Amino acid sequence: MSSILFYLNGQRVVVDRPDLDMTLLQYLRSTGLTGTKLGCGEGGCGACTVMVSRYDTDESRIIHASVNACLCPLVTIDGKHVITVEGLGTSAKPHPVQERIALLHGSQCGFCTPGFVMSLYTLLRNKPSPTEREIEECFDGNLCRCTGYRPILDAAKTFADMAWKQGTVARDGSARVAEARAGCGIDGCCRLQQQSPEAAAAALTNGGDSAIVHDPTRAPTAIANGGCSKGSAECGKGSAECGKGSAGCGKGSAGCCKVQRRHDSGHAEEGTAAINQAEADKAAVISRFQRYDPTQELIFPPFLIRYAKRTTSDSEPQLGPLDIASTDAHSWCKRYVRPLTLSALLVALKQHPDAKLVAGNSEVGVEIKLKRSKFPTQIYVNDIAELRLVSETPEGVAFGANITLARLEQALDSLAAKHGAQRTQSLSALRENLRCFAGNQIRNVATIAGNIATASPISDLNPVLLAAGATLALASADGQRCVPISEFFLGYRRTALQPGEVLVSVSVPFNKAGEVVRAFKQAKRKDDDIAIVTCGLRVLVDESQRVLDAAFAYGGVAPTTVLARSAAKAAIGGTWGDRSVLDRVLGACQQELQLDYAAPGGMAEYRTALTTSFLFKFWAISCCALRIACAESAFAHELGEDEERAVSKARQEYAPVEDRAIVGKGVAHLAALKQATGEARYVDDMPGLAGELHMGLVLSTRAHARILGIDAEKALALPGAVRVLTARDVPGENHWNIFRDEEILPADTVLYYGQPLALVLATTQKIAQEAARLVSVAYEDLPAVLSIRDAVARSSFYDETRQLTNGDVDAALAAADLVLDGESYCGAQEHFYLETMGAIAVPKGEDGEMEVFASTQNPTEAQMVVAEVLGLPASRVVCRVKRMGGGFGGKESRSVLIAAFAALGAHHTGRSVRIALDRDEDMQVSGQRHPFLGKWTVGVTREGRILGMRARIYSNGGFSHDLSIGVLERAVSHLDNCYRMPATDFVGRVCRTNTQSNTAFRSFGGCQGMFLSENMLCEVADHLGLSVDYVREINLYRAGDVTPFSQTLDDWNIPLMWTQLKAKARYDERRQAVDEFNRLSTHRKRGLAMLPTKFGISFGVKHLNQGMALVHVYMDGSVLVAHGGTEMGQGLHTKMAMVAAETLELPLESIFISETATNTAANTSPTAASASSDLNGFAVYNACKELADRLRPYRQRMAGEPFAKIAKTAYLDRCNLTAAGHYCTPDIGFNWMKNEGLLYFYFTQGVAIAEVELDTLTGSHSTLRVDIIMDVGRSLNKAIDIGQIEGAFAQGQGWTTTEEFLYFPNGRLFTTGPGNYKIPSAMDIPRDFRVDLLEGSDTSVLKTIFSSKGVGEPPLFLGASVFFALRDAVIAKRREVGVKGRLSMESPATPEILRMACEDQLAQMARIPGTLKQGKTSFVIRI
Repeated sequence: MSSILFYLNGQRVVVDRPDLDMTLLQYLRSTGLTGTKLGCGEGGCGACTVMVSRYDTDESRIIHASVNACLCPLVTIDGKHVITVEGLGTSAKPHPVQERIALLHGSQCGFCTPGFVMSLYTLLRNKPSPTEREIEECFDGNLCRCTGYRPILDAAKTFADMAWKQGTVARDGSARVAEARAGCGIDGCCRLQQQSPEAAAAALTNGGDSAIVHDPTRAPTAIANGGCSKGSAECGKGSAECGKGSAGCGKGSAGCCKVQRRHDSGHAEEGTAAINQAEADKAAVISRFQRYDPTQELIFPPFLIRYAKRTTSDSEPQLGPLDIASTDAHSWCKRYVRPLTLSALLVALKQHPDAKLVAGNSEVGVEIKLKRSKFPTQIYVNDIAELRLVSETPEGVAFGANITLARLEQALDSLAAKHGAQRTQSLSALRENLRCFAGNQIRNVATIAGNIATASPISDLNPVLLAAGATLALASADGQRCVPISEFFLGYRRTALQPGEVLVSVSVPFNKAGEVVRAFKQAKRKDDDIAIVTCGLRVLVDESQRVLDAAFAYGGVAPTTVLARSAAKAAIGGTWGDRSVLDRVLGACQQELQLDYAAPGGMAEYRTALTTSFLFKFWAISCCALRIACAESAFAHELGEDEERAVSKARQEYAPVEDRAIVGKGVAHLAALKQATGEARYVDDMPGLAGELHMGLVLSTRAHARILGIDAEKALALPGAVRVLTARDVPGENHWNIFRDEEILPADTVLYYGQPLALVLATTQKIAQEAARLVSVAYEDLPAVLSIRDAVARSSFYDETRQLTNGDVDAALAAADLVLDGESYCGAQEHFYLETMGAIAVPKGEDGEMEVFASTQNPTEAQMVVAEVLGLPASRVVCRVKRMGGGFGGKESRSVLIAAFAALGAHHTGRSVRIALDRDEDMQVSGQRHPFLGKWTVGVTREGRILGMRARIYSNGGFSHDLSIGVLERAVSHLDNCYRMPATDFVGRVCRTNTQSNTAFRSFGGCQGMFLSENMLCEVADHLGLSVDYVREINLYRAGDVTPFSQTLDDWNIPLMWTQLKAKARYDERRQAVDEFNRLSTHRKRGLAMLPTKFGISFGVKHLNQGMALVHVYMDGSVLVAHGGTEMGQGLHTKMAMVAAETLELPLESIFISETATNTAANTSPTAASASSDLNGFAVYNACKELADRLRPYRQRMAGEPFAKIAKTAYLDRCNLTAAGHYCTPDIGFNWMKNEGLLYFYFTQGVAIAEVELDTLTGSHSTLRVDIIMDVGRSLNKAIDIGQIEGAFAQGQGWTTTEEFLYFPNGRLFTTGPGNYKIPSAMDIPRDFRVDLLEGSDTSVLKTIFSSKGVGEPPLFLGASVFFALRDAVIAKRREVGVKGRLSMESPATPEILRMACEDQLAQMARIPGTLKQGKTSFVIRI
């Protein structure tokens, strides 16, 4: 057979001679199903998730599996049913999953949303009433960079089994009542208080329905706030009589669930009314959800059941073996074979002994995508039923080699239940490691055989199998043999498999009495992460506790999985529980597995420490399990893996908006439903034009070198390759950016590893990328500088310096009781927007006109640079931005280069050109958050009050200026954070290095400046023996204080919020509880930190502080708004539409925003600096105000008439229904030389408290709880602002914990994708996450649109509260083991940093002496 048959969203599809290199994702997108996204290409982000269903003949049931379409070869889909996000519903008629994620604010940029939808949908198809834990775990293969996950989890949990009891889902067919008598499904719902079912139903029906405003021209009524459903005229009662209003339901303070007595200042005073409108809004939305009915899903096609059973009629297609030869001479895969029996597989292997066996393609697919490996012959083995069997004997269990890991999990659970815990310890250890093995999408397709046969040195399963004494059954055409797994691994990626041989099954013996087996794994992130070190540990003792046998197997410490034989030998014969045996075993393990400082993989000391730490854990746990009384067994309860992590919960709180019809309400993102259904279009979703070309990049393989020549001959010989462009082909200006120190394409010098040197144009992306790799570049190497410390040592700086000097620092230091010097470092951070950079350039065919569709935050700069590169007036270039799949500053300037590349290709070919970077290309080409190094001297009193501070801070700017000076200015001006420093001397420099040009990133230097000073405060507190939170509190600014940049704090709410949050979050009580926990716990420590932030809002460049808008009112009453901001998930378009609707007194549904384009919004500022709502909001307001004024006479004359009729009348009266609005921030402008002027228009402020728990033996941690209060003024949209706070917090948490950006010493980027760069996952967020908006503060001094404040960037630094809580936990451990003095801890605080900072005996044992480090460089480095 040479064709495949499958179903796609219920429709039969037959593909004859399919492209053997094509993935399912590529196929889907080629057919127009672009809802499934490409986020990484390595199965690490989940954006490409689809559901693949098949009929399992072994179990006689249909199996639904979430699958990474980016790794799934199209040819493997034969006989299966594929459902994509488009197959579920539309924005007009969404599936309940799509509806709930969208309307409960689970979609911001929307690029990841289809993947989350499909993961949840798959879970529901398998289990229509899942538990909350199952829901959280179903997302372990999905990443989101915008939301912080909380709203996604909240929405998903409305499907939980408990939600039926709490009223989240309608059971009686009513979409409105929703089991109101029990509650709304929200944790802590006020309606779960004692009340009658009738009262609860009434409250749910009437309460909080403010998400949709039907008649915004009327004043808001009490019904929007959960009160009286009658208008004031109809009611007949005054506010004093009514008892309802906005305060509650009329039962009075004793009975109404909405009247809460609070003691924390700033919220409602005791005995007064306070409504949590966030809860009311959520309840109102939930009450309108459609009922989820599992019986109405797309059925599995009955034909496919017969097809799988091979019972189709002769006239129908029949399942059979596949043998497909490629018809493309340049295909990487030349032949694809799919046998259906083991015997057929062995025959195929004999015919093709060099063939690559493919099962889940999770390993092979990554090798093809990232390593560009080619496997000409591939044999697909996952449809062989004989290799999926599970069989038992009295001695143990044999698992078919091709059982998927998901199926293995189920089998292990069943076996443990059947045979009991003692006999299945090895099986349970396998199950433990599978729990954190990759994501669901990978486990659903990856197999045991694949995990074993790849011989990965960091395999999760192999150490457990090795410790358990597993045996492997191998087969070939010549027969079968059994091999102990201890003899299977021969070296790095080498095994005992002979040519033509295949792994058939894995046998794991049952455990005996007196035997204990455990598995441990450590990674940078808890879920969906590759191991740093993993192990399987086993001991067998007799009745006298004498060790009869032991096996300690490790991965991640050698080229292959290894047994620590010396350690096992040291144990055998000894008495388990005897401390001398433990010391002997630990010493032997340490000596046997000590890594060289330059060992591949890096982290040599940490990995060595993990080997002994795991062994110590095992000793304590096994002694406890064997009931051996020893000192260490008392620690067993601390040392097990946290198998039952608490299911996350969250609470958001804000007050109702009573004086506005629309602005301030918690309206869902206007595009959320389109994003959840896959209808929302991003740049690469746009259909290709006839003759369109694709672009590939030729990237430098040197960090610093002269270009001696570029040879494109081989590239152009590739069929489909059209042209190669170099610097010589730039018709206009080849230099760009503010300082003109960067070339579009380098003419003669390479300045960083991964720099684009040439552009390849071809008919497909695959050919373009292949041809780019065939371009040959000759280099002459030059010295390279990579890190800040190297740059400082070599005085490699850009010319500019930024300084803020106030008072006499020398005198302040002289008067201080204590003067400390120190150094602090915070690392880089990758933006990891889910949509990589891309652009499409379309030549218009006359006058040189060029239309550019770009994923950019800066359409005006894209327009201007494209025009300059092509030598055109800017008026000939139009840049359009519909939306972005995330930006976070990364697409403010660096995206311009990508647009210029596309335009250059289109200019030379006269054809449309498309460029969409792969994830690894994006991370190599684009810049990141600037790493910073700070050197400081501070003088304080013995009480901890700051008298003066001198700081010299340095950023790693990379190879060009880009925006580094602006980042530096904000860092220098945020060194004070929220603290009064009477005398300051701050100086900042930007280092010139041979790395990517680091660029804007959410918080834009502010978080780095604040971090350096917060670290300083921590070291001051260490030295003085004080609580750092106390030191923070006594140094807080007070209203009227003046900052180092001469700005008086007249809108200052930090002291108020500090007091509020401290009381509401019960800080003092929790501090005592944490201290008590640490007193009683030896190896787990908790930490608590309270952190403030202030973030200045304004562009540092004066002329950028302006916005514009163009508003059209059409004759039918609809309104089109264009403004200068771009939508990247932050809800800007939604807020602008709300401003327009409020100002024009129209329903929100009347307002439409199509895109941002330079021909409708000219000379715009980038969407950045958290100022876009301020600038564009006022511009929209000004335009709409002008239109409202023009229309007022018509509205007065035609009172009560529809607005469409009013608009038509005005048009016929020749009234201008178009208005342009402009706004410029008043009073702004700062002179750095004189330290005078207004640097920031205002400050957005916040306070957070974080509580964590740290495993001091591994460095693994959990964030137990986070409380945040944020001052956002009078919010334009409270729900969107809450989402921005949570999302920014998660980014800040990632920046300071899991996200480690690393380079090889030659300048090549090491962290090039989700495989080795770890943003937080859904399981990393706080288990208890509480966010409040400050209410009732004086906003009279704010001159902003509707007295709101920018919110996108300011909360990010609060994520560092997790870092400082972890530091607090480390300090507790250091204090316990007798380590005194200050702790200087770098960020990010990875498990490596945290574990080694504890400085206990095992950590000290793992330290490599300095003499053994001399002349060696670590495998990877921070810069």
